[in-house]
Formats: sequence, structure tokens, C-alpha cells
Amino acid sequence: MPPLVPSPSISSTLSVDSSSQDGDAKRFFNEKYAKCSVKGNFLTLAAQPKNVELGEWLAHQVVEMNRLLTGMLQVIQEVDTNQGRPLCNESSCPTMSAGRLTYTWLENGRPAKIPAPSYIIRVQKWIVGKVHDPNVFPTDPPTGGASATYASGDVSGQPSNLNPIAMGPTSLNQSLTSLSGGDWTGRSSGFPQNFHQDCKSIIKQMFRCYAHLYHCHWDNPFWHINRHLELNSCFVHFVTVAMYYDLLPRKDMEPLQPLIDIFVREKVIPPEAVQQHHS
Repeated sequence: MPPLVPSPSISSTLSVDSSSQDGDAKRFFNEKYAKCSVKGNFLTLAAQPKNVELGEWLAHQVVEMNRLLTGMLQVIQEVDTNQGRPLCNESSCPTMSAGRLTYTWLENGRPAKIPAPSYIIRVQKWIVGKVHDPNVFPTDPPTGGASATYASGDVSGQPSNLNPIAMGPTSLNQSLTSLSGGDWTGRSSGFPQNFHQDCKSIIKQMFRCYAHLYHCHWDNPFWHINRHLELNSCFVHFVTVAMYYDLLPRKDMEPLQPLIDIFVREKVIPPEAVQQHHS
């Protein structure tokens, strides 16, 4: 397990730097560019299969979404041979910004603005630490309980395929509590009581990484190397899961809300996911 890093700050701050204000409309907020490389109904990637317990399915989704996000982050983390450093570096991205927002990290109990590459690395280590902690993501069947199918995947390796694997959906109308088979999500499969909250915290940090990718790196490099469609596909899968299982409050989606609205309006994000999103 990689060394754990301090917990990320729950809050974000409004940037007072006028240069971070969106003077011109972002191209990724235009319907013309809101297309995906993956076709079909994203609900087939998000909906819980009938034979998989909800905690297991959320654990699988967290691992899968982190694999996809890692692939997108590597695009800005690879060293540019012309510059001798990554495109996302301390000079180009001195803060973890996304439009008008600047995200902070807790240091010594206080929120601190740190360079985006440092923030992203800390998030990645923090997520891997959570996923590899058996007290948070158990890998052994609960003592005395029924056997279950456990989530597979390794978020520490290099992603080999950025297309999510589809599985069949289950009921779209049951609550998380009824689907979990216990008093909390994942209880019947041995997940701790705070597992659902941990998933929400991970999703929040993943969203911040996507927000930075779009606002600061959509043009360079994603548009320039023609990988913006791939980025959109990964993001739509992520938002579909986040909305369908109500894992991300609307207020946290603000930096990318215009793009999400386009995907919702064009039903790229399935209506069933929108209906399940209440927070």
C-alpha cells in the first residue's frame, strides 16, 4: 500500500484572481464538442447487476472509475519532450483550479492552496490507500456470512483499456438501503458502516480532477491530440454512476454543470440516473 497522505479538504474556495474568471465561453461547454467515443446506453455500465450486492457493485465502480480517471490524468502527467516536464506543472497550474474555483488541501488542519500536480498526486495516493485498505474495501467474505462476488481490479497498475465493461442492470426503483440487504450499504458483504460516505468522498475528489482537466487542459492537450471524445466518455460514465447512486451533491458539480446539462439534455447521461439524483 502506498503511504497515506493527509485527508483532502472538504471545502473549496472562490479564486480572487481575475485571470481565473471565464471571460470567453469554454469550448467544452458547446454541444458541438460534447460527443463521446463510447456509444450506447451508459446505464448498462452503471446499473447494479441483480446477482451483485450493492456494496460490492459500488466498490467495483470506484475501482473502475479510478482506472479510467488515471488514464486521463496520465495524459497531463507524461513528460512533454519539448518542454522537459509534464503539461500540468507547478508553473502552468500553480493551484488546483477549475474555472472560478480553487480547491484546497488540508495541511496541519488548515486548507492550503497547492499546485495542481501535487494535489492530483495526493488524491491518487489517497484513493489507492482507501481501495487497498481491507478495513474500507474488504477482500475477504464476512465471517459467518454468505459468499459474495467481490470487486476486482488494481488501481495501481497501468490502465490497458479505457472502455468500461458493461454488465446487466437491476431494478431502477429500489432504494440504496433495500438493495444493500442491511442497515447500511455493503453490510451483508462485510463493508464498514462508513463505506458509503467513503465512496462519496472519493467521488468528490475524482470530480475535482475532472474539473481541472476540463478547465485547464481540455484544449491542450486533449483537443490537440484528439482525445477529448475519450475524456467525455470517461466523464459521462463517472457522472452517470455519481448521479444514479446519488454520490455527488449538485453544488459540487458547479464547475462542469453546463457540460453536464448538455449530456442530460441529449440523454447521453440516462434519464434514470437523473431521476435518482436527489442531493
